[in-house]
Amino acid sequence: MNSSQFSPERRHMLKAAGAFALTSVLAGCTTTAGEAPDLSAAKALYGPLPKERFPIAALPVEKIDPQYYRQTVRYRTKEPVGTIIVDTSSFFLYLVQPDNKAIRYGVGLGRAGFSWSGRALVQWKRKWPTWTPPAEMIKREPHLAKYSHENGGMAPGLKNPLGARALYIFKNGKDKSRCRRR
Repeated sequence: MNSSQFSPERRHMLKAAGAFALTSVLAGCTTTAGEAPDLSAAKALYGPLPKERFPIAALPVEKIDPQYYRQTVRYRTKEPVGTIIVDTSSFFLYLVQPDNKAIRYGVGLGRAGFSWSGRALVQWKRKWPTWTPPAEMIKREPHLAKYSHENGGMAPGLKNPLGARALYIFKNGKDKSRCRRR
């Protein structure tokens, strides 16, 4: 699969500041040559993380389509190593590696209609972030007001929509992740 298959409207190009730090957050064990791990390998890959600030249970990998398991795939691109490419039509994130390869992850994406495309920078990263919905989201969903910036946001934890890690994406100095950082 190469990046020319994705129209500019369908992909987001993000250059990671500190690719090694990002790799340590995302990488872990991977399979090679584009082959998804078998079920036992996937269970090991997505096993429990008891040493996290909020311990994470093992994922029920048998309920996940194996194409979305983390894996190393062939990926031709002219983008430099460390670049993140999000293919929103396929729900994949690619972390560009040397030698026409990438680590591919299955990802969940925000609600349709609230997306953007183009190039941006990962301005910063957070472990166990606080989530603060933007004012326009609270206007659409008033029950979220209890998590407003004025109310301190939603505390980090397993029920926080940002999860255990967050990447904050900026384009032309504006936060494209649409959530306030804390």
